[in-house]
Amino acid sequence: MTGKTVVITGASSGIGRQAATELADRGARIAVVGRHRARAEAVAAEVGGVAFIADFDRLDDVRTLADDLLFACDRIDVLANNAGGLVPTRTLTVDGHERTFQSNHLAPFLLTQLLLPRLIESGARVISTASVANRWARLRLDDLNWAQRPWLGGWGAYGTSKLETILFTEELARRTAGTGVSAYSFHPGFVATSFGHGSPLMALIALMSGGRYGISVEAGAVPLIELASTLDPGFPSGTYFDTLTGNGRRHRLAGDADLAAALWQRSAELVGCVPAR
Repeated sequence: MTGKTVVITGASSGIGRQAATELADRGARIAVVGRHRARAEAVAAEVGGVAFIADFDRLDDVRTLADDLLFACDRIDVLANNAGGLVPTRTLTVDGHERTFQSNHLAPFLLTQLLLPRLIESGARVISTASVANRWARLRLDDLNWAQRPWLGGWGAYGTSKLETILFTEELARRTAGTGVSAYSFHPGFVATSFGHGSPLMALIALMSGGRYGISVEAGAVPLIELASTLDPGFPSGTYFDTLTGNGRRHRLAGDADLAAALWQRSAELVGCVPAR
């Protein structure tokens, strides 16, 4: 990884922070993207990288982040779309989108779109953090903001956003075929982090397990680290990994090329990134 530039969103904690540390140890220059300035700057100082601040609940922050990255980075060898999470209470962002949908899908979609010319120039790899939760997704293009369905603690929206991550990765692979860009998504495992803070279900799991649930952050970061640093993952661009296993089990709608293209088009319209076609 010596001399390579790696952009990691959600890098101020959890598996993003661990990946930033390990990839920096392997020689990479890390762009540490986080929403909390003090934490992002602390991680950047630890890994010898540069901190970039953006709140994915604000799409204008994403646009500014893209501008800042393009100014600071002559090349981007790896873009790790890792930020996101579970939102227990349905709320809307300042952009008018449900928070889970925006932070887990729309914001990384927009960031990737804005960086795409640089990613193509660099022959970059785009890695997106998905989840086994994609298997209980209920994707409806006419209700991406979950205004017409029960919220149920946000788990349906979360799982759906992770199916959207997989479909986005598949469509990105199709659209960048032959450019040198490769794209992968992965499930890190059930990692014991602050994921789902505020969720009654996660609180119950923590109580029942005595706080001893899930795998370590170090173990959860391994798929991200390996996908970022391995020259050939052994599977075609667009593949979803369940930890280190390629072609992991997915929702039945994953692999639907028409749905992936439709989601891409609708997402582009929502962020105003490219004209509809």
